[in-house]
Amino acid sequence: MTIFAPSKSREMKQLLFIFFFGITTVGFSQKNYTSKDLKVSRFIDGTILVPKAVENPPLAILIGDSGPTDRNGNQQMMNTNTIKFIAEGLSKKGIATFRYDKRILKQMMDRTINEESISFDEFIKDANDVIEYFERSKAFSKIYVIGHGQGSLVGMVAAQEKAAGFVSIAGAGQAIDDVIIDQLEQQAPGLKDNARNAFNEMRTNGVTTNYSSGLSSIFRKQIQPFMLTWMKYDPQEEITKLNMPVLIITGEKDMLVQVSEAKKMKAAYPDGELHIIPNMNHVLKEVGDNAIENSKSFNEPKRPISPKLVNLVVEFILK
Repeated sequence: MTIFAPSKSREMKQLLFIFFFGITTVGFSQKNYTSKDLKVSRFIDGTILVPKAVENPPLAILIGDSGPTDRNGNQQMMNTNTIKFIAEGLSKKGIATFRYDKRILKQMMDRTINEESISFDEFIKDANDVIEYFERSKAFSKIYVIGHGQGSLVGMVAAQEKAAGFVSIAGAGQAIDDVIIDQLEQQAPGLKDNARNAFNEMRTNGVTTNYSSGLSSIFRKQIQPFMLTWMKYDPQEEITKLNMPVLIITGEKDMLVQVSEAKKMKAAYPDGELHIIPNMNHVLKEVGDNAIENSKSFNEPKRPISPKLVNLVVEFILK
């Protein structure tokens, strides 16, 4: 290059080249996949990563946790990049990935959301639409479904008779009302019986008004229709409908979903693999015993996820 012609020193030329181009070159060599934003339907916008050197690779569809979660695993008050890190980790190992924004995020941005009309079944439909979209493309050797948190149950139902394998990460192993009752027993035992009665009334009458003000975030009128549609799915029943390899992963330091939930799934599907990752929390970061550090990691977007998690998923898909 003529820009370096005045220098007679080979070493100086190399240093100058590294100074001007080294960072870009290193970054390019590590990014061995292409990235493209993709619109699957009017409700589903996402990002697909495709390995450059792999012809007809397997595809992993990533489904995020509860709430208005974006394709990277983030919300307004939570910034972890959890789903993004999984996607990038898999794509670096030769596995294509697609991750997408949940429809309620789009509806909130468009100001078209009606809280009382939200249904858990819509999340399942979106996941089904994504699977069918890529099935029609014929671009991938196999399709795997990976669900995180609430996305575990969504993916579990959507994957039935459609996917080559299913991965549950930090997912619940029982119906959501039973999960909440167990959480209350640990954190607010005085509200447990009141919540159980309210859930029972919802199952019987479709609505409840007999609940403590301390439980209003769960039982307020606007959200009860959604809770009812969520409650009708029991992971221990849904997982038995899967005729495919299953990988169940949970973190030892998960403060939101207990390890016992993963064990319930394993008991219901004995052929599935179960891995409990030491020091991993709900957003898949490695933390110590300090509860403050655990909570703080929910807003540390640059903090990497557990490498063991990525390795387990890669081994599961590629074996």
